Amino acid sequence: MIERQIKVKIPEGLEARPAALFVQVASKFNCQVYVHMQDKKVNAKSIMGMMSLGVIEGETIIVTTNGEDEEQAMEEIVKFLGDKE
Repeated sequence: MIERQIKVKIPEGLEARPAALFVQVASKFNCQVYVHMQDKKVNAKSIMGMMSLGVIEGETIIVTTNGEDEEQAMEEIVKFLGDKE
């Protein structure tokens, strides 16, 4: 299992289209992918779950990947969210 804090650097945050693209990235992998924000935890492969978080640019979320391709999944998610640090 990998857990990482990631600062969202997408100007629109994870609203509508960016959330759908994020779900597509997460869904490419066989591992479980979850996003934690404040007291909520959602499946990153669920468009409704991701949109319910209301993530905006500059917020920090915690992403957890768990499974056979967890490292590749985390790498792609970090790239997508724009956190190059």
